[in-house]
Amino acid sequence: MNPIFIKREVNFLATLLGFTFLFFGIHWYILFHFFNEIDLILPLWTIYGFHFITVFFVYSILNFKESRGNKQVFILFMGATLFKMILTIVFLLPILLKPNDNATLEVINFFIPYFFYLALEIVQITFFLKNN
Repeated sequence: MNPIFIKREVNFLATLLGFTFLFFGIHWYILFHFFNEIDLILPLWTIYGFHFITVFFVYSILNFKESRGNKQVFILFMGATLFKMILTIVFLLPILLKPNDNATLEVINFFIPYFFYLALEIVQITFFLKNN
């Protein structure tokens, strides 16, 4: 294995773990104090688990391909983002198919972290591409 690949992977994993714990804590605090009486279909930990796994998977693939000399990382990133969007629809099917009074809150609970994770992913990928 390429030592640069491993170094970037470990650094990103540490950043992603810190990011996940920080935002999960903030999100849980807001829900606990302002929306305590609302029962949600998707637990908060599953939303953050989904985001953590998908972002780490995409970054790992892009990091691996880039460390092997593939310079078309942007095209791969766009394809992976499209795949993540398809997975998002599948993940949100319980909300979309089941009538729910809190569907708006459920969707907001999912998409606010989605965009934060997407921003983190873009910044990290831009950072390692810029260094090369």
